Amino acid sequence: QVQLVESGGGLVQPGGSLRLSCAASGFTFSSSSMKWYRQAPGKEREWVAYITSGGRTTSYADSVKGRFTISRDNAKDMVYLQMNSLNPEDTAVYYCVAPTLGYWGQGTQVTVSS
Repeated sequence: QVQLVESGGGLVQPGGSLRLSCAASGFTFSSSSMKWYRQAPGKEREWVAYITSGGRTTSYADSVKGRFTISRDNAKDMVYLQMNSLNPEDTAVYYCVAPTLGYWGQGTQVTVSS
């Protein structure tokens, strides 16, 4: 059974940082590229970051470039999203995705507010 379980969300003040984690199981994680998406209230779901299966190539949405970093640990079947310099526009539910397989996690809420 495929599972993607996100964690690490929460409430943070503007300018703060959070690290999201996603634990994968039920498929060959090391062969799968991974993505993070987010969906803010009343808005379309938005792609945030991408990492290749081996972790050597990453890409980011312009809205987060220079502030967010995606990484992975294939030995632990984990993917991460380090989020720095957070602002209220980053408030959203963040989803971990295995795009070529069509698997999504349940999401974790990130709220940036003073």
